[in-house]
Amino acid sequence: MVAKSRFIEIYDTTLRDGAQGMGVSFSLQDKISLTLKLDEFGIPFIEGGWPSSNPKDEEFFKAIRDYRLRQAEITAFGSTRRKGTPPERDENLNAIVSCDVKYATIFGKAWKLHVKEVLKARPEENLEMIYDSISYLRSHGVKVIFDAEHFYDGYRDDPEYALEVLKAAREAGAERLVLCDTNGGTLTHELYQVTKRVCEVFGDCIGVHCHNDSGLAVANSLMAVEAGAIQVQGTINGLGERCGNADLCQVIPALELKMGFRALRDPVNGLQGLKSLSTFVYELAGLEPNPYQPYTGQYAFTHKAGAHSDGVLKNPKAYEHIDPALVGNERFIAVSELSGRAAISHKAKRFGLNLDKDNAAAIRVLRMVKELEASGRRFEDADGSLYLLMLKALNQYRSHFEVVSWTVTSRARRGDIKSMCTVRLKVGDRFVTSVAEGIGPVHAQDLALIKALKTEYPSLEEVQLMNYKVSIAGRSMGTASIVRVLVEFKCNSEYWATTGASANILEASMEALVDGYEYFLHRHERMNL
Repeated sequence: MVAKSRFIEIYDTTLRDGAQGMGVSFSLQDKISLTLKLDEFGIPFIEGGWPSSNPKDEEFFKAIRDYRLRQAEITAFGSTRRKGTPPERDENLNAIVSCDVKYATIFGKAWKLHVKEVLKARPEENLEMIYDSISYLRSHGVKVIFDAEHFYDGYRDDPEYALEVLKAAREAGAERLVLCDTNGGTLTHELYQVTKRVCEVFGDCIGVHCHNDSGLAVANSLMAVEAGAIQVQGTINGLGERCGNADLCQVIPALELKMGFRALRDPVNGLQGLKSLSTFVYELAGLEPNPYQPYTGQYAFTHKAGAHSDGVLKNPKAYEHIDPALVGNERFIAVSELSGRAAISHKAKRFGLNLDKDNAAAIRVLRMVKELEASGRRFEDADGSLYLLMLKALNQYRSHFEVVSWTVTSRARRGDIKSMCTVRLKVGDRFVTSVAEGIGPVHAQDLALIKALKTEYPSLEEVQLMNYKVSIAGRSMGTASIVRVLVEFKCNSEYWATTGASANILEASMEALVDGYEYFLHRHERMNL
């Protein structure tokens, strides 16, 4: 790990700029909960919202006063005064003052195109609006962070005017001058050069706010720090307008672990809380987590290829840029047709099985995985089925029951659809037949299996079917598609998944259900030995 040096201020705008992302909406309680979580994580500045833009943001600043934060400063967001309106009569500025916050962030135009075509103002008039707005807030005891909107586009168009905008803000009393790549179109080398030039002129007060329209928001933020910026604005998971903002889940560990800067102030759990924070925000936003997200994604430290798995198990540095535990994540070795014996051996140890990679049984498991994946199954996310394969290769598998036959019928009457499953099993030396009705054919299959097995294995009633996924795995030698099924189960705190494949979706489902209950029975027996 790189030794820590100077502090870089992290400014989180998830509650405002992040909420501008499509499909994202935070309730008042969501905003409060996230503020407390960000404060606990060690984020120095949390932008609460734009109080004059909507009642919810206005209410947030009232409600957050009832909470005692550990270290974070809450900032209110707004714009410079309206053209032709004195600051003392500007509703936006007065709403900020009414928030009773220590810090405010206001944005002003730094690109003449916006000044002339959006504000419909003269360049000199825009400078006056910036100066007046900041001076007014400062006269009410509010410290100001100035966001120079479209700064890099403005600098490219007219560097002298862009610098005049910053000068006006600084002379009015702004503590931070934030250079915004609002359109997200600036390339990294250009952003570095411009930021370095600005830092040389204005010194140790520059921040950066990057959008991700060119896929460079994180890289641009880091290079701005290299150029001398002392504040980085962004959002958790990169949420935001259009393509989003700089993802603080990538910026923060890069600063802390790779660049030698401190980015968190008095965190409760340090960087180890990063993955938890990322997941928390996805849940609040009602979005599916990105499994490929650097540092915090489910697959960020997953190894699938044989050479990768073998290498990382010998030395984690071979295929991991950091220890996943540093950011609260974990290593995962996937088993698939691309795997080698090292992955099989590692997975067996996780299951509590003794299966050395040079053991003939490991070779048998690998061969079975490759053959079954060729026929449509997938084991990388079906540990339950993989566990059963390993037991078979070690001659430790016993069948608790055998499916002799089954039928499923569905009927629809006046919009009411029901499915019925009849299953005949051989359990030990006896045959059992059961019939169950479900809201769908797979549900009926599941209920019929449990009904037939619960007398012999009553603990199966504790198992819950949590999820069911279907995908097309390919085509058979004829014209029929091969359907792959993944079924996820839960019992108490344990989760597992099993897979099945067939040209018939219900046959694939039955295979996965049978594997799921066989897995549970084997694991249950081993834990009670």
